[in-house]
Amino acid sequence: MRERIWAPLPLLLPWLLLPPPLWGGPPDSRHPEREPEPGPLQPFDLLYASGVAAYYSGDYELAVRDLEAALRSHRRLREIRARCARHCAARRPLAPPGAGPGAELPFFRALLERARCYRSCQSQRLGGPASRHRASEDVRSDFQRRVPYNYLQRAYIKLNQMEKAAAAAHTFFMANPEHMEMQQSIENYRTMAGVEDLQLVDQEARPHLESYSAGVKHYEADDFELAIKYFEQALREYFNEDMECRALCEGPQRFEEYEYLGYKAGLYEAIADHYVQVLVCQHECVRELATRPGRLSPIENFLPLHYDYLQFAYYRVGEYVKALECAKAYLLLHPDDEDVLDNVDYYESLLDDSFDPASVEAREDLAMYVKRHKLESELIKSAAEGLGFSYSEPNYWIRYGGRQDENRVPSGVNVEGAEVHGLSMGKKSLPKIGRDLREGGPLLYENITFVYNSEQLNGTQRVLLDNVLSEEQCRELHSVASGIMLVGDGYRGKTSPHTPNEKFEGATVLKALKFGYEGRVPLKSARLFYDISEKARKIVESYFMLNSTLYFSYTHMVCRTALSGQQDRRNDLSHPIHADNCLLDPEANECWKEPPAYTFRDYSALLYMNDDFEGGEFIFTEMDAKTVTASIKPKCGRMISFSSGGENPHGVKAVTKGQRCAVALWFTLDPLYRELERIQADEVIAILDQEQQGKHAMNINPKDEL
Repeated sequence: MRERIWAPLPLLLPWLLLPPPLWGGPPDSRHPEREPEPGPLQPFDLLYASGVAAYYSGDYELAVRDLEAALRSHRRLREIRARCARHCAARRPLAPPGAGPGAELPFFRALLERARCYRSCQSQRLGGPASRHRASEDVRSDFQRRVPYNYLQRAYIKLNQMEKAAAAAHTFFMANPEHMEMQQSIENYRTMAGVEDLQLVDQEARPHLESYSAGVKHYEADDFELAIKYFEQALREYFNEDMECRALCEGPQRFEEYEYLGYKAGLYEAIADHYVQVLVCQHECVRELATRPGRLSPIENFLPLHYDYLQFAYYRVGEYVKALECAKAYLLLHPDDEDVLDNVDYYESLLDDSFDPASVEAREDLAMYVKRHKLESELIKSAAEGLGFSYSEPNYWIRYGGRQDENRVPSGVNVEGAEVHGLSMGKKSLPKIGRDLREGGPLLYENITFVYNSEQLNGTQRVLLDNVLSEEQCRELHSVASGIMLVGDGYRGKTSPHTPNEKFEGATVLKALKFGYEGRVPLKSARLFYDISEKARKIVESYFMLNSTLYFSYTHMVCRTALSGQQDRRNDLSHPIHADNCLLDPEANECWKEPPAYTFRDYSALLYMNDDFEGGEFIFTEMDAKTVTASIKPKCGRMISFSSGGENPHGVKAVTKGQRCAVALWFTLDPLYRELERIQADEVIAILDQEQQGKHAMNINPKDEL
């Protein structure tokens, strides 16, 4: 049993007392607050529910009115929360505690005053208590994924307002690029309704992305004065949006571990826990702002790229000091970039002899930003050690090749001059990972039928097999599923984690064995779940001719049930297109192997238990997440297995009737990432075998030994 170790509150005080950063740009560059609608702000979740209900009842005008109102309410709520957080932080600064008895009381007094200010500010601007606007996690997730725009585009179609439908569809698609049906809808709008590209506007686009895109266009047209204007504007907007994101993190947080075996966290533990969650949320703002909607990876080093473009643009207009400042700023995030290091030397050579190049420092806006980011990282790591939780710092500035154009270095210098000044004219390429891939090994068991290999499935490291389970085994597994499954298992209890049109249920091997041991389900059936997953592991390991042991990474029995009354107008997927060990980025045609992806997964398999349902086909696609390369209809005993990387994007088509059940399996070649519950399940099996056979030693499966 692991003891919970709590860090003292002073651990977090350096972060709590951080001064606000000094961002570049005038303060009036912030976007003005929207004019509030008269009366109290209506809760966006109630408006959303009303709009969805109106849509399904066929009242499309009311649906449009309430859905649009829900989106406005959601935006206004974010604005108010961010504005109140900034206002109260400025009016109620936190002072560090002194020494001696009661020395911490002034700090807590300031903390309470800030909380009172925040609550009062929100109540005044919202026109009522803030508690009216606390939406469920499912609703918040819908707004994050822009689901209201999906309903809107359908309602606008019914009202024959095609341009508005196209705009709503485009806005939804920008956050859901894997949604194949929406992509087809947009194409239909363009061809049938005559909607031009210019009319397809992302209604939720972040201002800094729009300014950045404008800067790139002017840069590529060699209009460097305008490029500078838009890049500088994008940076001001970026830092303002970062402040808003950080302010919103100070709102309610999700608490999951306030009780530990009957022990309730005390005051300091609770405060520390809350602020660590706020700190991690704020630290993650860099990922949110550096990511396009629907893309889970930094967009080609988005923030550093501002300075990369600016260093050359300033050079072209003769602003050598500013060019040097931007180049040094870029190096704060990529200190080993040889091209920009060479550019720094070149820019320094252009300065007047009376000017000391060492006096030119990296731009203050990014220098302050990076300083705070590093301090936050140190505090989170320290808190993780003190509070007893695991934390792995992502590489937020990971690079995938940088900006690619002939102006990466000053193009006004000829090749000979470039060599003199050490300016590299080369271009960087994306890293390619290769490994020895094999397949076609023995299937190990009788009666298993080989169906298709990788070539026949139009991909790499894929295999389709039948008769891995018998009809009797399928019936037995399906029967035990009803006794052990929980709604939302593996997804924090969310009933519909992938689509609101289906109910998701799941159970692990360990849970099945415990239920069997307690007599809540037949022990023989629970043992079958364990045995057939081990059978699948051996088949995958053998067929793909792996030279090392394949370990379980996660084992999950899952069922997806179509919800009645929600199937007629469906155009979504049961499970969106994704890859199992990397973050699929269809727009960039890449798959980023970085957290939060399960980068340690190497092979995947799905073992199907039934076919008495409609829809639910398993599909492989290209990396664009829309070009289907293979479609597989599940049936009892059928197993599809494949390597887990970006070479195999896949998803599940909508289950429109009935219940689709399968055993989902993920494997790893790294023993450090073995499934903990699987190891515990091995121990349960050993105990059961010991009881049955009267042995005194445990015989854990040697294939799972480290």
